[in-house]
Amino acid sequence: MLLAVTVLALVIFLSLSVGAKPIPLHTVTAALQGQCALSDCVIVRDARLPRTLAGLLAGVALGLSGALMQILTRNPLADPGILGVNAGAGFAVVLGITFFGAAEVSQYLWFAFAGALVATLMVALIGAMGGGKVSPVRLTLAGVALGAVLEGFSSGISLLNPLVLDQLRFWQAGTLDIRSMAVIRVVTLPIVGGAVLTLLMTRALNTLSMGSDLATALGTRIVPTQLCGLLAVTLLCGSATAAVGPIAFVGLIMPHIARHLAGSDPRWMLPWTLVLTPILLLTADIAGRLLVPGELRVSIVTAFIGAPVLIILVRNRALMKRS
Repeated sequence: MLLAVTVLALVIFLSLSVGAKPIPLHTVTAALQGQCALSDCVIVRDARLPRTLAGLLAGVALGLSGALMQILTRNPLADPGILGVNAGAGFAVVLGITFFGAAEVSQYLWFAFAGALVATLMVALIGAMGGGKVSPVRLTLAGVALGAVLEGFSSGISLLNPLVLDQLRFWQAGTLDIRSMAVIRVVTLPIVGGAVLTLLMTRALNTLSMGSDLATALGTRIVPTQLCGLLAVTLLCGSATAAVGPIAFVGLIMPHIARHLAGSDPRWMLPWTLVLTPILLLTADIAGRLLVPGELRVSIVTAFIGAPVLIILVRNRALMKRS
């Protein structure tokens, strides 16, 4: 864990210093201390610091929500992007901006919460239709289908309103390019709240991962645990999507890596996920800045990484037997 925290600190520094214009360590330090008025310090404070904090917060939110969804649904393919939760939050944001005039993050954040909640419930309902056991693959297909429909509606509504399209075209692609600390201040509290709630549930989640019958026998209250988990997913996914747009696969990859490093016990796996996911998201953002002139959106980089991982998981024989 100490090594992971050290790597996270290194990635945060690289995010502040690396880009179209490299900035040395002493300038970054002076900018963070407010002791510098050079143009490089302005770049650090006004552009790269909000961007780095957005990656840190969104990484925590997407990683924990993905891990939480995998535990609650007992579906190793669960991810806020794959199960359509991010698409639901994004669609609600588009509705809020288009029809209700929500122009600031503080205004459409509530639409994102509602959209994430409704999408989660709809995927669970669709996955349970037809009776029988709800398999991971069936739940995943339900999420992908719902996400595709909602993303289509979002694009259609945006195209019909040029002003809304101009406001949302970068956000809908999924980006950490945030130039205002106001956005960070708005989403910090719900993300921290969702993270704390998730970590407080680790003991109950550990028994729940063994199955409902055994969890009940061990004294775990199933329904309150599931409701708290739903609340945490709503806070985390809604806040992350409102801030940086829909970014898929992040919540799928890192919980599996955390399980490989720390085991399947949520009391250890969730803290590892909390540290590892921002590393992935910030690294993908740094790569997007350096690989392509201009910038490659972080959601594109994570898709290049996450799509093969999803294919590998689906093809895994052990997973298919559990289906």
